Amino acid sequence: MALEIVFWVAAGLIVYAHLGYPLLLAGLVAIFGEPRGAPYERGELPPVTLIIPAYDEEEVIERKVGNARALDYPAGRLEIVVASDGSSDRTAQLARDAGADSVLELQRVGKVAALNEAVRPARGAILAFSDANSYWRPDALRRLVARFAGQRVGYACGQVRFEGGEGGNQEGLYWSYEMAVRSMETRLAGITAGNGAIYAVRREAYIELDPSRGQDIGFPFELTKRGWRAVYEPAAVAEEKMAPTVEGEFRRKRRMMWGLWDVMLKWGMLDPRGYGPAYALEIYSHRLLRYLTPWLHVIAFAANVALIGDGWVYVATMAVQLAVLLGALLGRFVPALPFRIAYYYVTVTASIAVGLWDRLRAGSVPIGWEKVEGTR
Repeated sequence: MALEIVFWVAAGLIVYAHLGYPLLLAGLVAIFGEPRGAPYERGELPPVTLIIPAYDEEEVIERKVGNARALDYPAGRLEIVVASDGSSDRTAQLARDAGADSVLELQRVGKVAALNEAVRPARGAILAFSDANSYWRPDALRRLVARFAGQRVGYACGQVRFEGGEGGNQEGLYWSYEMAVRSMETRLAGITAGNGAIYAVRREAYIELDPSRGQDIGFPFELTKRGWRAVYEPAAVAEEKMAPTVEGEFRRKRRMMWGLWDVMLKWGMLDPRGYGPAYALEIYSHRLLRYLTPWLHVIAFAANVALIGDGWVYVATMAVQLAVLLGALLGRFVPALPFRIAYYYVTVTASIAVGLWDRLRAGSVPIGWEKVEGTR
């Protein structure tokens, strides 16, 4: 009996994290949710500083600065800053030649520290941020800034659309699911994570995070604790190439997950103080349970093996688990979409566990950052 409870709790939490939570969220939004996004208005626009962190980005930095200059935003109200984090190539010079208003040539301090350095002299009332390999649509900045018409909004991120994935990476499919969830979270209590490709922070809401942390996952919950609201604006679109293979995606997520447990335990993501009930539900459902998934799978599988002689239902649940694993194995070599999805799911889920192993083995979180292979 106890083993059955363990199995069904583990299996139930996996299903809830991926399917049950979005359904519950949809129901809560239908009852308690705020109206959909901010209107797109052409009026008085606040001054904006767009900050682009860069490490050895000579291949893309000219195009990125040119893309920023081409945004549909008054030139006199847009300051473009490139923060070169110890680049050893021509990133800084090419950024100047392309028309950046300011280029900071820093020692290798890490991405977050470089952003902190760039923010200090920034002139904008709104601080926008983008990766060097992400290209914004012309109206993206206006769309993002429009969200700050709400006085409580301290953070807003846009939508990333991925190109590529011919090597089997299903990151684009995952992001479609993730963005649907974030749209609902925005209407309920605010999002629990952003993305580095396109986001903005109100100047008075900006906080200097420790260099070992990431702003993508740090800002939404930190600002929520301080009384601000973190939102998602799907009409603010950035485009970038994804890692061409699942293996490349695994390496990228493994690096991200290295510091994940510090964020949850050391930096207070799981501390409910400062959260309302709805935001606490989002954090524990969308973040904690999602990140516990590797271990829930192991528990469910081990319990299922022990229960295999206790009825047909456990034969069926074992068959489902083995089918996913077999599909993942085939997905490494067979380009059929169901197999690719299984391979992506298993590989990315494993990256969470491997990231924790890296953290325990190293004893600290590295502040350095690398370009994603094959995305330039």
